[in-house]
Amino acid sequence: MTMRVKSILVGMGLCFGISAHAADPIKIGIPVGLSGANSVVAPSVVQASELAVEEINAKGGVLGRPLQLEIADDASGAQGAQRAYDSLVYQEEVDGIVAMETTAARNAGLPIINRGRVPLIYTSFYEGRSCSPWMYINAWVPEQQVEPIVDQFMSEYEAKKFFLIGSDYAFGRGMLEFTREYVESKGGTVVGESYLPIEGSDWTAIISQLRSANPDALITSTSGGAPNVTLTRQLRSAGVNIPYGNYALDEGTAKSMGTNAEGVYLAASYLSSLDTPANRRFLEALNEKFGDEAETPNELSVPQYDGIYAYAAAVEKAGSTDPSAVIDALSEVTVEGPRGSITMDKQRHAALTMYLGKVASDGSVEVVKSFEKVDPGEQCPQFAD
Repeated sequence: MTMRVKSILVGMGLCFGISAHAADPIKIGIPVGLSGANSVVAPSVVQASELAVEEINAKGGVLGRPLQLEIADDASGAQGAQRAYDSLVYQEEVDGIVAMETTAARNAGLPIINRGRVPLIYTSFYEGRSCSPWMYINAWVPEQQVEPIVDQFMSEYEAKKFFLIGSDYAFGRGMLEFTREYVESKGGTVVGESYLPIEGSDWTAIISQLRSANPDALITSTSGGAPNVTLTRQLRSAGVNIPYGNYALDEGTAKSMGTNAEGVYLAASYLSSLDTPANRRFLEALNEKFGDEAETPNELSVPQYDGIYAYAAAVEKAGSTDPSAVIDALSEVTVEGPRGSITMDKQRHAALTMYLGKVASDGSVEVVKSFEKVDPGEQCPQFAD
């Protein structure tokens, strides 16, 4: 697959106005896992990006200039991300980057972002405490995601013994380290913890360890997408039916898994069932643009949509695409989107309303509980106001 997968200038209709036609576009780089583990969720992320740009351009663009997407395949990992970021920063010379990626890809791209001094909005939930003077994050961290699931298992199912399974990289280990500490702080015990390489697909040995440990509940933290599919299918085939919480399961993947995902718990800042005017407008716009090809919007694609809007708002506030001015503005702008009101002013992170969800038999996610504006805690204190 070529590194510069696609360049899109969306909505070059009369609705732009003459000034937007005449002006040079503002380029937004989108490194995303079109191949590898994230390929299951990447199509929804690309659609969300395209929709946001089309909507913004239909209103005249930003500072009279249209937005243009430059999409590059990061192959869901470090080597692919290095190539993608090099291409976007030094060849395409993008003005900013909005990225839903694995932790491995983000970590590989950050040195290039820092050298190139390009604003980055990271839109994927992650293990927390990744800090750069050129990066903001609008998705959840462990302080916002772990507590709802663990507390639910302890209160609803009286779970005391937990087994943890993860992909063997920073996200998997970081999330489960935080989980172990939280479980133990609540009087519970972790009776087993096992990892598989990020591209692994045979969970047989780990499932055998789980069965031997006889836990009350299971919590997993994989690289998302394909590993969720293989792990959950093998768990069900092995007859594992204890309470199951999955940190990396998005709504689109849950639907693709059919009945295997039924009963799995997740915590998210977005669920497509949210009955709000903003979410209804978003869903209508997505279906109008993509029709039968519309992907299920989810916890990875909607923050990407919000991220495009946040970058546009910061450029508007800064009055230019000057990187330093945009970075300063990002903590001062608020996006009113499908998830509600999002401001990345908490040490380059955002307070988020979180929803505890449970997957139904048709793959939809039912809201069990909601938690208003959960603070992300101490993430990047060097950027505290």
